[in-house]
Amino acid sequence: MKTRLAIIEDDDLTRKFLTDLIAGAPDLELVRAYPRCAPALEELPALRPDVVLTDINLPELNGVEAVRRLKPQLPQTQFLMLTVYEDPEHIFAALAAGATGYLLKSTSREELLAAIAQILQGGSPMSSGIARKVVQSFAAVPAPAPTAAATSAAAELTHLSPREQSVLDLLSQGYLYKEIAESLGVSVPTVNTYIRRIYEKLQVHSRTQAVSKYLRQPQ
Repeated sequence: MKTRLAIIEDDDLTRKFLTDLIAGAPDLELVRAYPRCAPALEELPALRPDVVLTDINLPELNGVEAVRRLKPQLPQTQFLMLTVYEDPEHIFAALAAGATGYLLKSTSREELLAAIAQILQGGSPMSSGIARKVVQSFAAVPAPAPTAAATSAAAELTHLSPREQSVLDLLSQGYLYKEIAESLGVSVPTVNTYIRRIYEKLQVHSRTQAVSKYLRQPQ
């Protein structure tokens, strides 16, 4: 079964690039491509795509607000931001709204296809610089006094295998899946398997949530 995607992008050249990219991938299917948010908000709840690629800077309504409105109606759909913005304010606004991944428009064709596959496997693809900014933001927050929740998180971390702990540590440093695979001498699919197990054991659904638990554990 093909992965069904929708695009929300007002730039004609970028929209055509994404349309051609999806058309050229045998396992992907384009459901609809929108230059504005309004028609997407009306149609996507019924179309139920697997993944939505959306820009942030859009006419009339920005992409972050579109995700915020669509996610409650499409809980199973993964929203992947594709934008030029790389400041923490936009990054965290998008993640808080319900986006699962955040890529810059400088992302290569191959990296974008890999990100789509990754997001379907439970990952949270981010451009390298974006992931590091997320990690730095968590690291910059002073650790609070241990709480029951923090103690519980620490207990959950003890259930991770040594290799899973190594993967989580590299995630917390902003490493991409490919970089983790190279560092540990394993394949990317193996890294995906480790990360899926980490998510299950920590009872989280994204890289951001997993890293947050890891960095906020009592020292």
